[in-house]
Amino acid sequence: MKESNTNKYIISVETTYIPDYEMQLPYKYFFTYEITIQNLSDQTGQLVSRYWEIKDGSGINEVVNGLGVVGQQPIIEPGDSFTYTSGCPLISAIGKMEGYYSMVRTADNSEFNVRIPSFTMILPFHLN
Repeated sequence: MKESNTNKYIISVETTYIPDYEMQLPYKYFFTYEITIQNLSDQTGQLVSRYWEIKDGSGINEVVNGLGVVGQQPIIEPGDSFTYTSGCPLISAIGKMEGYYSMVRTADNSEFNVRIPSFTMILPFHLN
């Protein structure tokens, strides 16, 4: 599990390889990532948008940004958390993601970013 702490928000990430996920070429590998956003501040915050840099081991880099996450712009009260799962197709058996969430404090509409820790997606190999 990867974890980061920015502006009193802890972001935790766990990845899973999904071997039987059907994709269109050129993608061959599919990973899910579960992210938990925990608000340790004393103010309510709303996740407004996301920014991702995705690096595929094949040399392809992609930037993804947009409103919310999985169709939501969650409001996270102090002491609460929000968890969601999403996915990432890759051409190679290894990749890396990193980025940030743009947040707004609901009390005063001030904006701030929360860093998402860099994490890798690696096809599991088994040694016999």
